[in-house]
Amino acid sequence: MRDAVIVEAVRTPIGKGKPNGALAHVHPVELLAHTLRALVERSGVDPALIDDVIGGTVDQVGEQAMNTTRYAVLSAGFPESVPATTVDRQCGSSQQAVHFAAQGVLSGAYDLVVACGVESMSRVPMWSNVPEGKDPFGPGVGERYPEGLVPQGVSAELIAAKWSIGREQLDAFAVSSHQKAAAAWENGLFDAEVAPLEGVTRDECVRPGSSTDVLAGLKPAYYDPGFAERFPQIEWNITAGNASPINDGASAVLITSSETAARLGLRPLARLHSFAVTGSDPLLMLTGVVPATEKVLRRASLTLDDIDLFEVNEAFSSVVLAWQQETGADLGRVNVHGGAIALGHPLGASGTRLTTTLVHAMRARGARYALQTMCEAGGLANAMVLERV
Repeated sequence: MRDAVIVEAVRTPIGKGKPNGALAHVHPVELLAHTLRALVERSGVDPALIDDVIGGTVDQVGEQAMNTTRYAVLSAGFPESVPATTVDRQCGSSQQAVHFAAQGVLSGAYDLVVACGVESMSRVPMWSNVPEGKDPFGPGVGERYPEGLVPQGVSAELIAAKWSIGREQLDAFAVSSHQKAAAAWENGLFDAEVAPLEGVTRDECVRPGSSTDVLAGLKPAYYDPGFAERFPQIEWNITAGNASPINDGASAVLITSSETAARLGLRPLARLHSFAVTGSDPLLMLTGVVPATEKVLRRASLTLDDIDLFEVNEAFSSVVLAWQQETGADLGRVNVHGGAIALGHPLGASGTRLTTTLVHAMRARGARYALQTMCEAGGLANAMVLERV
């Protein structure tokens, strides 16, 4: 029976998604092309053998329009015969790319495939693809949710209120993310996964000196009097300090079968064991990680105790802490090298960034099973289980 394994995983350093960010001068096509070149250089594969390149990008407009992944393939110097496509499952776009790539290998449609992602939030700001005054939801959604949906930050506030997660908890989790990321950099744990780009060698948003005292001084980031009246239970504790920043970055993983890996002399890093995707309440929006985790564990015939490492995307502290309350997972096994609050969240790149960090952490720590899950706008979530080989 065919399997699907990851044989290489790489990412750029992550820059601030602002005009003065370390990677703001790099076109998003070039960000992604850099990871594609690094992927084939590190693996030694002939890019002509790649059956497809599946990339995730969220704001597909402007410099990230016109199937960005295809032009990254061409810029990377791959043969013109190598196809590419760009997918959007919001923050989980490149994790979905991993799912599609692995499922293609398992089905026999692919022998060698790249899953990747990119987002340049400095050059293509979030919501650039929705012109002012335009409704991306349509009348049917408006009829189904007559009181209206809410921005992600308000969803994060609703989650904090529903699970009784206070400001101290939110900030403490954020500080822990920075501490773990700083320690991982200090101990060389990112060296194997990061491909420096134009003199940028480290993630720009990691703050080793972050403290709860500093974060306690930050103001609520999403306070709105209309939403405050609609949702009196909200305490307005979500700040720039306990939410992920906006970022620039790209990441990529190379997926094949064990048989093909052996034939090409490639060393598998992890086997892609099981997959799940689910929808959830679009008002709370970010809670799908809970049913997605349950679903993928059922499909894998595993329990939470079988999982050695978790990557749960840190869109907001409240998301991970609510997930932990519902699942009972040990936070000591979650995002062990830091998460998006510290490392950054370049939307379309984050899925394969988490996968890249996870497979290298599995090897460094001798983990057998690992689980990755991501919340996504609109009330969606992806989850997958990886196994050491």
